[in-house]
Amino acid sequence: MASTKEIQKRINSIQDTMKITRAMYMMSSMKLRKAKQKLEDTEPFFIGTQVGIAENLAHFPDIRHIYFDNRIEDEQEVKKRRGFIVFTGDKGMAGAYNHNAIKLAEERVANLSRDEYQLFVVGEVGRAYFKNNGYNVDESFVFSSNNPSMHRARLIAEYMIDLYNREELDHIDVIYTKMLNSVTEETCVERLLPLKTHKFLKEQAKEITEDVEGTSKAALELKEGTKHVHSISSYELEAIQNGGDSWYPFYPSLKTVLEKLVHNHFTGFIYGAMVECFASEENARMMAMQSATDNAEAILHELSIEFNRVRQAQITQEITEVIGGAKALKKKKKSKR
Repeated sequence: MASTKEIQKRINSIQDTMKITRAMYMMSSMKLRKAKQKLEDTEPFFIGTQVGIAENLAHFPDIRHIYFDNRIEDEQEVKKRRGFIVFTGDKGMAGAYNHNAIKLAEERVANLSRDEYQLFVVGEVGRAYFKNNGYNVDESFVFSSNNPSMHRARLIAEYMIDLYNREELDHIDVIYTKMLNSVTEETCVERLLPLKTHKFLKEQAKEITEDVEGTSKAALELKEGTKHVHSISSYELEAIQNGGDSWYPFYPSLKTVLEKLVHNHFTGFIYGAMVECFASEENARMMAMQSATDNAEAILHELSIEFNRVRQAQITQEITEVIGGAKALKKKKKSKR
C-alpha cells in the first residue's frame, strides 16, 4: 500500500492537471463560438455563388468547360494525378479528430500508386504523419489550420486552381470534418474540381425553371393586357418568348463569368471547410478536456478514499503502539515492585 506522501503527491499532480484541462476547455469554447460566428457571417455569399453557377448551368446545360465534369471526352481520357486537400489540426489532445481525417485520406489513396495522387495537407499533425509514413506530400504546400481567414483560403484556392489549369492535377478533392452538432462530427470528402454539373442542376434547376416560367408568363400577360407594357423592351419580350436564355447578357463572356464564379465557389468552399474543421477541432478538444476533467475528478475521489484509509490505518497503528508501550511500562513497574 502506498504511503500518505505518495498519495498526496498524486492528488496534487492531478489537481494541477485539472487546472490545465479546465483552462483549455474554456479557451476552446471561446474559439468555437468565434468560428461559428465567422461561418454564419460569410455563408450567404458562398451560397450565392453556388446559386449563380446553378442558374447559368440551368440556362446553358450544353456548355463545355474544363471546370465542369461535362467537358470534352478527349480531355477526360487523359488522366493526370488526383489531388487531395486534407484538413487536420496543428495540435493534439482533440480526441479522434485528426485520426479520422488521416484514416479517410489513407483509404482514398490506398489503391493509387505514388504517381497517381498528391496530398496537400493543412495542419502540422497530418503533414508530419504523412511525411513520416512515405506518402506523396506537396512540400511547398504549408498552411496552418488555426484561426482561419479569407486571405489564407484565397492563397490555397489560387495555388490549387493554378495546378489544375496547368493540367498537373486531373481531380481535386477535399477531405474535411463537419460538425453536425455539439456531440457528432462527420469526416467528409467533396469534389471541388471538376465540378459535378448534375449536382448543381439537381438542387437548383427545378426552382430556377419554375421562376423563369413564372417570369415568362407574367411578361406575356403584361404584353397582352396591361398598359405598362412599354416598360419591357421588345428585345426582352422576344427573348422571353424564345425560352429566356438570351435574356441574360454576359460581359465579357459566359466563360469568364463562370470562371469567376468557380473561383469564388472554390475559395468559399475552402474557407467554409477551414472554419468547419477549426470548429470541429475545438469541439473535439472541448469534449476531450471535459472527459479528462471528469476522469480526474473520479481518480481524485478514489485517491481521497485511499488516503483516508491509509491515514486511518496509520493512526490506528500509532494508537496501538502507544497502548502497547503503556502496557509494557505498567508491567515493568509491577515487576520492580
